[in-house]
Amino acid sequence: MDLGAIGSRIRTARERKHMTQGELAEIVDLSTNHISVIERGVKPPKLDTFVNIANALEVSADTLLQDVVKHSAEGVSNEFVAEIMKLPEKERSRIINAVHAFF
Repeated sequence: MDLGAIGSRIRTARERKHMTQGELAEIVDLSTNHISVIERGVKPPKLDTFVNIANALEVSADTLLQDVVKHSAEGVSNEFVAEIMKLPEKERSRIINAVHAFF
C-alpha cells in the first residue's frame, strides 16, 4: 500500500476545502502533528481515523484509496462529477456534450 499517495490525496482534498492541518485535526480530534504524519505517509491512519478524515473532507474512501482498492464502486467518477459541478453551466454543457460524443 502506498501510504505516501494516500497521504497526498488527503492533503489535496484538505487543501481543496481551504482547510489547514490544524482545522482538520480539530474536526477529527487529532493533533496537527498526527495529520502531518498521515499526509506524509509516515504511518497509516487507523480505520476509524481514516473514515473521520474522509467524512470531514467530504470525499469517498474510494477516492482516497484509488490505487489500493481494485473494485471501487464510485471513487474517481464521484470526484469527476464534483469537479464538473463547480464549473459554470456553459462549461458543464460543453464537457457533457464532449463525453456524449465518445458514445
